[in-house]
Amino acid sequence: MTARAEAARARRPVIRRLPPGAVNRIAAGEVVERPASALKELVENALDAGATRIEVAIEDGGRSLIRVTDDGCGMDREALALSIERHATSKLTPDDAGDYDLLCIDTLGFRGEALPSIASVARLSITTRAAGEDAWTLRCDGGEARPPSPAPFPGTGTTVEVRDLFYATPARLNFLKGERAETTAAQDVLKRLAMARPDVAFALEADGRRRFAYAAEPPGEEGHLRRLAAIMGAEFGRNAVTLDAPREDARLTGFAGLPTFNRGLPDRQYLFVNGRPVRDKLIVGAVRGAYADFLARDRHPMVALFLDLPARAVDVNVHPAKTEVRFRDSGAVRGLLVSALKHALAEAGHRASTTVASAALGAARPEGSSAPYAYRPQTVDRSFVRRGTPEQFAEVQSAFAPSDAAAPTARTEREPEAQSPPPDYPLGAARAQVHETYIVAQTRDGLVIVDQHAAHERLVYERMKTAMAAGGVPRQGLLIPEVVDLAQDEVEALSQRAEELAEMGLLLEAFGEGAVLVRETPALLGDCDVQGLVRDLAADITGLEESLTLKERLGEVCGNMACRGSVRAGRRLNGEEMNALLRQMEATPHSGQCNHGRPTYVELKLSDIERLFGRR
Repeated sequence: MTARAEAARARRPVIRRLPPGAVNRIAAGEVVERPASALKELVENALDAGATRIEVAIEDGGRSLIRVTDDGCGMDREALALSIERHATSKLTPDDAGDYDLLCIDTLGFRGEALPSIASVARLSITTRAAGEDAWTLRCDGGEARPPSPAPFPGTGTTVEVRDLFYATPARLNFLKGERAETTAAQDVLKRLAMARPDVAFALEADGRRRFAYAAEPPGEEGHLRRLAAIMGAEFGRNAVTLDAPREDARLTGFAGLPTFNRGLPDRQYLFVNGRPVRDKLIVGAVRGAYADFLARDRHPMVALFLDLPARAVDVNVHPAKTEVRFRDSGAVRGLLVSALKHALAEAGHRASTTVASAALGAARPEGSSAPYAYRPQTVDRSFVRRGTPEQFAEVQSAFAPSDAAAPTARTEREPEAQSPPPDYPLGAARAQVHETYIVAQTRDGLVIVDQHAAHERLVYERMKTAMAAGGVPRQGLLIPEVVDLAQDEVEALSQRAEELAEMGLLLEAFGEGAVLVRETPALLGDCDVQGLVRDLAADITGLEESLTLKERLGEVCGNMACRGSVRAGRRLNGEEMNALLRQMEATPHSGQCNHGRPTYVELKLSDIERLFGRR
């Protein structure tokens, strides 16, 4: 061999088999990213073992100690020795041909990587006892295992202790966050698993202090909601609507918060697939689409959705951490999420969140008083919502449609009738108008305060949607077409959407350089401010994101058109107009909030009002 050949051979890379210890440490880098990851794997093993009670203790954010104790089926001596071997698992069984089906996974764990990966980077001990067997314990430090030995253990189940996590790979410790952040991450992991399994009791102790303890809940919707309320907050339990939507082999259940019960971040939107907590961008888009008619784009609802579908319709074998999944038909899944959420919100009728009344009472608390009020949730019956036709809505609308929606009318001397409200009026009977903006109505057991502009905005918007679905919004021609001066780019944007705007009742066309000619306007807006309406719509259309679908664009424009054409704050209404507005709110779905997520009314119970004045 020549010198050149020998030199080339020396530079050639050599393929080597890695030792088991190195393989386990590589796997640990994927499976065990942080203490919360190790905790997740251990708790999932406990759930797969049939545990009904799981107790967790951590110290120093999980670096020093992670202890998981369960009352599951436990293990015998042989199973315990196999449990720390790589790719040894009880959760996959071969078929008659000896093949393992990785597309049909019905357990949380299945890879057989968690325990050996943890054992390779920490000091691991497992103490377990199966029914009718002796108790055994096993220790493994940095991948070096000792044989199982007898140990005391009451009952059946397993206790796993992980100490000095990442002591065998100290460089990994530099990438961990502070103790508080790691403790918070561990709490979040355990809470997600507790949300998926309300039938299991969970408890967490951090640094000797009990953080939470959730008792096992009975099966059914009530028990599940009680567990979710314990984790997501009691207000969620009082302001959530139920979902139950079967479709072919799939079924979506869960709970969704009312639109007026929202947050500034989408951090309380949870998706569980076949009982597995997952993080998927699919839920963010689906929830945004379902709530598009009710919330501003910078506000987000709270939801907890549980999707059950055949194992072969979802691939959980995507990432070792098992937090990501792939759906065989993601479009169908998104459609199911959106339709189920919309249906649940429609069933809620005009219901608004209880936090609206609580905030109102809090604001009315005497200055200097620090004692909180014992608020009671709103009890407006949502079963009264009447589904009306566009003709019926138009008939009611005519009772309070202004002849000039943009200008205040003369004050009427007729006051609302003083008789008691009929018992079937959930929003009561109008008694007064305050500051020409708010309607005060008396109910059987309290009062309702209505924001007339926000309420009318929702009613107009729903009528526009109904009319569009029926073939287009009725239009009224202008006696003299109106010319609106605009920037040329706005003229082009409106011209490109002329057909869609015509469906919403606004007929316009380009009129020379930098202007449009408006010939017809939506009939339900009355004599609106055409100049202001067109200018606002032009700004809306040019400012909308290009990524929005046409349907979302139309919904945004339609909602803004309804806002600009609704009864304005500052317009005086007589008794008949106010009562007509209340009756149409009762007949219109989603009338509890305007198109931007603001509440349209606040309900105060008589007992709450009496509490304000110290009568209770």
